[in-house]
Amino acid sequence: MSTTHIDLGVTGMTCTSCSSRVERKLNKVEGVTATVNYATESASVEYDSTLTGPVDLIKVIQGAGYDAYDANPPAADTDPNAPAGSSAQTPADIAREEEAANLKRLTIMSSVLSLPIMAMSMIPALQFDYWQWVSAILATIVFINGGAPFHKATWTNIKHGSFTMDTLITMGTSAAYFWSLYVMIFGHAGMPGMRMHMELVSNNAEMDHIYLESVGMVITFLLLGRYFEVKAKGQSSEALRTLLNMGAKDASLLVNGKETRVPISELAIGDVFVVRPGEKIATDGEVIEGYSAVDESMLTGESVPVEVQVGSRVTGASINTSGKLVVRATRVGSDTTLAQMAKLVTEAQASKAPVQRLVDRIAQVFVPAVIVIALATLVAHLMLSQGVAPAFVAAVAVLIIACPCAMGLATPTAILVGTGRGAQLGLLIKGPEILEST
Repeated sequence: MSTTHIDLGVTGMTCTSCSSRVERKLNKVEGVTATVNYATESASVEYDSTLTGPVDLIKVIQGAGYDAYDANPPAADTDPNAPAGSSAQTPADIAREEEAANLKRLTIMSSVLSLPIMAMSMIPALQFDYWQWVSAILATIVFINGGAPFHKATWTNIKHGSFTMDTLITMGTSAAYFWSLYVMIFGHAGMPGMRMHMELVSNNAEMDHIYLESVGMVITFLLLGRYFEVKAKGQSSEALRTLLNMGAKDASLLVNGKETRVPISELAIGDVFVVRPGEKIATDGEVIEGYSAVDESMLTGESVPVEVQVGSRVTGASINTSGKLVVRATRVGSDTTLAQMAKLVTEAQASKAPVQRLVDRIAQVFVPAVIVIALATLVAHLMLSQGVAPAFVAAVAVLIIACPCAMGLATPTAILVGTGRGAQLGLLIKGPEILEST
């Protein structure tokens, strides 16, 4: 058995139910052990290279309804001395930026159209003749355009025989929308001069209430929540890129007594380079000449510079504050302290805390359970002879209340943002287990 590791980027996931499904699909492949993280949109896979390969793994993910790419590009396409985890934008970063821009546009559009619906539905004084039909037109735009991300994800998941949080969103908003149209066309809600009042207890046996404000506001708030979530992921990725970009871009290579400016990628172990006051140390090394004080606050958080002399070890990306130093490189590229820090943060974000594994197991049955509870609510109300409308409203309420599912989103997003923000402030967290135990 020849075990190989690969990191895959996974795009198109909208909740932890999605990541759980991708993980199950991958682990069903012979010789594969995979962990999929929704927050980082990544899959860490150990596989038997004699049984399968990256192309087959990507096809498995695509077969589940999502897209994937190799997060470890071939060496020919990258700088061999670049730190682990390139600071360049990945396909996931680009897709995330596009998604954020689209969500922002949809959120603004939905809020502008939904607020008038809410005002007319809740304030009888604003209810003019045929106000309900104006609300229906505005709600239709929100339902179709604003709800498109949820509806598309629901359809994709249904085609692959699964349910996610998007399923609940689509079911809840669709039920409220089409029921409102039904009572407007076949009930009394579409009559001229219809007025609607807020009631503590629904007594709507005459089918004269509509719920278009619920459609608009639920979609608007969920779009806003998803936009904040995507932005949080982007900020965390940016923090990691900032960490990677702390290093120097070039170095003064010393050859036969002459200095030559070369890119960091050309440095090799054993090369000697010069660091003048105010410059960043190019890579990890040992001082062979000179005396100075080095600011290592970006690594240690210690604000007081550390004195170094011949024989002292220095770290790449730290700043030489005073005297001239001549340094011999001892580690370059992905072996440097900075690169290892970035790798540590990346692994911490990609791994799962014990509580998150519990959440993932719950998420697998959460959506079907909510649907069953909603159906049971509908049947119970009908059996109690409370009327079709109140029974329907109660069932829809179950779906709408459950669909945001903070439980499934908060845990991975908190780990992602926490480790990313920590890295930005110079605080490295080894893994989610440390966060949980703390």
